[in-house]
Amino acid sequence: MFKKDALQIITFHSYGSDNHFYLRGRALEDESIDLEDKGWFKLLINTFKRFESDEVKHVELNLRLPNNQVLTAKTDNNGYFKCEEQLENLSAFTNEEGLLQLVVSYSDVNIKRNITNDNRFPAEILIPAEDSEFGVISDIDDTILHTGVVSLLKWRVLVNTFLKGAFNRIPLKGAAKFYHGLHRGSSGEKTNPIFYVSHSPWNMYRYLEYFLKANDFPKGPILLRSMGNIFSKKNLDEKPQKQKEIIHILNAYPNLKFILIGDAGEHDADIYIEIAETHPDRILAIYLRTVKHKKKMLRISGLFDNYKTVPVLLVESSKHAEQHARAHGFIK
Repeated sequence: MFKKDALQIITFHSYGSDNHFYLRGRALEDESIDLEDKGWFKLLINTFKRFESDEVKHVELNLRLPNNQVLTAKTDNNGYFKCEEQLENLSAFTNEEGLLQLVVSYSDVNIKRNITNDNRFPAEILIPAEDSEFGVISDIDDTILHTGVVSLLKWRVLVNTFLKGAFNRIPLKGAAKFYHGLHRGSSGEKTNPIFYVSHSPWNMYRYLEYFLKANDFPKGPILLRSMGNIFSKKNLDEKPQKQKEIIHILNAYPNLKFILIGDAGEHDADIYIEIAETHPDRILAIYLRTVKHKKKMLRISGLFDNYKTVPVLLVESSKHAEQHARAHGFIK
């Protein structure tokens, strides 16, 4: 008989407010994926493990807050859990970066947990400071991370996903510096929140988290989608998951304005235009990175030829975006 893997809980860096607790994550068997493994064969094996995950269904979890208050959540058919509660005075327990740190555990103490059998899995929730000037919502693929989404048959995406480790993925030049500038704001001393939103599946969460940390991007919630959403047939009037996530962020912080950052390769422009049209007083600017695809660039340029609702900039480099942001008082 094969030995069963120990269990783990992967908590997704989430977000909330002084009175709104919101945490998501997933309970899985621990496949012992080493994000620093090198060599194409090990990378391929790790990618297989990442997508062939064994979820832990219908188990109860405890979420212990810094004040020792315990909330509960239950995993679904795919091992995902979500806990959303109205609480009070959560800001009192955040650190200088606005992070509320807590511990998630399996309620059943008889469940064999991770390799060391420790039933403690750390979690973080971002609670933006009251004096935040604005928030930033950014795409990941081809916005801060080279993926090759406009390559023929998307072959570069496949190579980058399956045969490249997060440790050697290349960020777009100057992106981390620009994001730190936005994070620190016009005075250079703020902690404006950064949210990363992508069409990638949640299976890529730890990979993307590692990439952002390794390349010194500001820490922030990473919002992805389930594999089921990728393959399921959508109604014509159903909004993309990325758009739903952005609207959820806007609703979570009704008094905060946002800068939207994406690329011209896929559907960011269409999503951002619709959001700006329905929330014109909430969007300060839209930055879209150009791509080396003439047909796509012609379409995107046409969308913004006479667009006046919010400032839109098609940027070829982070330096170009920095100049615009500085001129508009977004960065120091």
